[in-house]
Amino acid sequence: MNSKKKFKKVAVLKGGPSSEREVSLRSGAAVAKGLRERGYEVAEVVVGEDCSFEVPAGTEAAFVAMHGRFGEDGTIQALLRKQGIPHTGSSPEASARAFDKHQSKPVMAGAGIPTPPFEFLRKGQQRTLPLPAVVKPVRQGSSVGVSRVFREEDWPAALEAALGYDEIALVEEYIPGRELTVGVVGDTVLPLLEIVAPDGFFDYHAKYTDGVSQHVLPRDIPEETVQACQAAALATFRALGCSGMGRVDIRLRPDGKFFVLELNNIPGMTELSLLPDAAKRMGWSFPELCERILDMV
Repeated sequence: MNSKKKFKKVAVLKGGPSSEREVSLRSGAAVAKGLRERGYEVAEVVVGEDCSFEVPAGTEAAFVAMHGRFGEDGTIQALLRKQGIPHTGSSPEASARAFDKHQSKPVMAGAGIPTPPFEFLRKGQQRTLPLPAVVKPVRQGSSVGVSRVFREEDWPAALEAALGYDEIALVEEYIPGRELTVGVVGDTVLPLLEIVAPDGFFDYHAKYTDGVSQHVLPRDIPEETVQACQAAALATFRALGCSGMGRVDIRLRPDGKFFVLELNNIPGMTELSLLPDAAKRMGWSFPELCERILDMV
């Protein structure tokens, strides 16, 4: 255990108004338990669906375990900074940039990071990319509002579903193949994991239902491809100006070419989540992972 702690009294913020509230409550509970095991005095702060929250007096740092809007988009980070409370993860500006695909995708493309061909559509605008394609809201996480479209007749409903969450939808070329993910904690790149999900679609149900999907260390991907994916994950993290932690989602085509889809700047921290699983394969316990993230504040 770290005997020279930067902080003693920590607030773990969880919940919030987003569609990922339930997952956030689970992430926050797990983080609070992990930090208590490392000897911290932890207050669990449930952020209301109306965005209300109160950090206890004497709190020295906040561990933000919130996903989706308000938690991952820089809003709560800015509010904490106004209160003079240091927080885990990225700055308000970097959080907003990473969370909003309308901002992050052009940054990634401009930095030379391989990402699928994409375009942004508002209501009434016509798609120019061919099918198959993936359509998603620009400011959601956990695959909320995401559709894979293979047939033209399915396109209108898929676009409408995405635009139900945001006024702008991201449309990108569908990349067939394998779903990979790479976690980043500070300057450390974690082992690459493959997600094996039903029908190859790692949707909300597959992410958060025990036993539906599996995380594996792929043994058949060439080492140079693994290293290239890890380098691209770190490059994405840095290009977006992120700090603390992040998880980068990647698709690997059968021909060996890979594409970075997005970065999650507050990845799930539940018992089923990918970042803790990758950290465990580095030899870090879950409480140690939580402390490492806190130490970077």
